[in-house]
Amino acid sequence: MRNNIIKLSALILIILLNACKTDKSNTKVEDSSTKENFYFGQKPPSLMPEVFAPGIISVNGRNESNISFSPDLEEVYFTVNEKEGDVSIFFSKLKDNTWTPAKKANFTNGRKKEELYPFVSFDNKRIYFTALDSIFSDEKIWYVNRLEDSWSDAIQLDSPLNEDLVFYINQAKNGDLFYTNISKRKMYYAQNKNGNFPEAQEVDIEFGHHGFISPSQDYLLVYSQNKESEERKDFDIYVCFKEKDETWTKPIHLGNEVNSNLNEGCPSITPDGKYLFFTRSENEEGLSNLYWVSSEVIEKRRPTTH
Repeated sequence: MRNNIIKLSALILIILLNACKTDKSNTKVEDSSTKENFYFGQKPPSLMPEVFAPGIISVNGRNESNISFSPDLEEVYFTVNEKEGDVSIFFSKLKDNTWTPAKKANFTNGRKKEELYPFVSFDNKRIYFTALDSIFSDEKIWYVNRLEDSWSDAIQLDSPLNEDLVFYINQAKNGDLFYTNISKRKMYYAQNKNGNFPEAQEVDIEFGHHGFISPSQDYLLVYSQNKESEERKDFDIYVCFKEKDETWTKPIHLGNEVNSNLNEGCPSITPDGKYLFFTRSENEEGLSNLYWVSSEVIEKRRPTTH
């Protein structure tokens, strides 16, 4: 009898182990399938920028600017300026391995005329964005909190940073906020103090705005009118690296891998740190598409330490 019990127990154990292996195997297949659809199933770029999701996200005949992915890479939010229309935030979600058609978010439900420059927080619980009624008059930072399957009413951020005209806000992994102060035409940041942002401070860099901080705050991307040639009038993307003494290097041009004779701007880094997104004007009329490139183009510019 005892031997039979031992044999039966061993058999049950083998069945359970095999079931576990099967479940894990199926999960890996599902995870792999989902991963293949990250970034709309687009082939990842190398060191040469490529238009991102042409005809889906980058649509000819309109302007797309900054883009922000959720930490799990299953949601995307970006700015769209359609011809003779207001600036709006569009979004799409990955559901059942398929991206939903992009549509307007309308976070303020009409309380503000325009919404732009979204950023999904690293804890995936909040989206920061800029809202305004009239350009260069009332730009403020707002946010919505994630509910179970939707978003809360939009709330204007209660922080001294909103005492000025501000936009293009993004966040490091530790919660610090970086943004452009339009009133002063400079980069600023506000340290995260238990979810509050009681003080705004200038980022001590030589030039640049529309800045985007890397997740670990080891570099800051900005854009500015080209400084490499007095004859150039177009805007390019630069990077400032943080030194060991917490100061910033002079802005370093990202070179021809990223910049062209047209306007580049609105840089952002994906939550996994792998890709740089930016906008590029496709013609002199200013119509732009979103581009992406490996973030290695940034690392290539990092100064060597001695």
